[in-house]
Amino acid sequence: MTEASTGVTLGELERRAAARRDRPEYGHDALITCDRLVRIFSTDGVEVQALQGLDLLVREGELIALVGASGSGKSTLMNVLAGLDEPTAGAAKVAGCDLLTMSAKDRLRYRREVVGFVWQQTARNLLPYLSAVQNVTLPMQLAGRTRKKAERAARAESLLSLLEVADCRDRRPHQMSGGQQQRVSIAVALANEPSVLLADEPTGELDSQTAEQVFAALRMANQELGTTILIVTHDQSVASEVSRTVAIRDGRTSTETLRRTEVDATTGQESVVAREYAMLDRAGRLQLPADHTEALGMRVRVMLELEADHIGIWPDDTAGH
Repeated sequence: MTEASTGVTLGELERRAAARRDRPEYGHDALITCDRLVRIFSTDGVEVQALQGLDLLVREGELIALVGASGSGKSTLMNVLAGLDEPTAGAAKVAGCDLLTMSAKDRLRYRREVVGFVWQQTARNLLPYLSAVQNVTLPMQLAGRTRKKAERAARAESLLSLLEVADCRDRRPHQMSGGQQQRVSIAVALANEPSVLLADEPTGELDSQTAEQVFAALRMANQELGTTILIVTHDQSVASEVSRTVAIRDGRTSTETLRRTEVDATTGQESVVAREYAMLDRAGRLQLPADHTEALGMRVRVMLELEADHIGIWPDDTAGH
């Protein structure tokens, strides 16, 4: 491709190359950094790559939805970030903790203090023989902090009140509805003031009205406590309520949808504008949405052309020759 055909001068290309070299380290300002993350499972002698070089950056205070088809790698990523599973290769850091080099002792402390986790199945989140307030207090006791009993109880009461389940404080799980159980579960996950809250399909077993209440509780935790929250969900109503939705396909981040509120200059009316972006990894690889490539018959290769302010991508015009 010649300089004339691209519309970009040689000097401009050199300037851009220099700018790339001067960029700060990948993810230096992110709370969560996944850089070419790989997780390989071996089942009956067959290796399965659940994560195939996944890249993800999450900044402090974000509320993000992770979506993708079954088997895309969403739950594997959540388990890695939760410290429940160890990465095979690549890099993964959460709040300064390196998930590839942690000892067993470090991993236990990490799960107790740095991340909180909410499972889809409500029965996995709460101990059946403890009341709501006792369930929330327990993680603080297990963490071995110097908090006094009265301080632990006060924090538990505060969290239950924030998530609008204060009336459940003395109830055991079987005395609560599914939505109440999940909101108490969120309080349990927040007990030790984690940097990150991970929720794997938290509304998967709930009806739409109850799911809205649980999502509202997660949003409240994000807004009032500043907790960074990642939600794996198949629920499009949940995914469309966050400012950033990350789609995972074949073990990699494929697209992101960013939403922002815009005000019409003429009418003054507010509207939410959503725009989908393809993700570019550090090697320059791009995952184009399947519906886009199928619509244009793009398969093995595509034609590229560098313009002054964009890259043009077309179907291969030599196909069939």
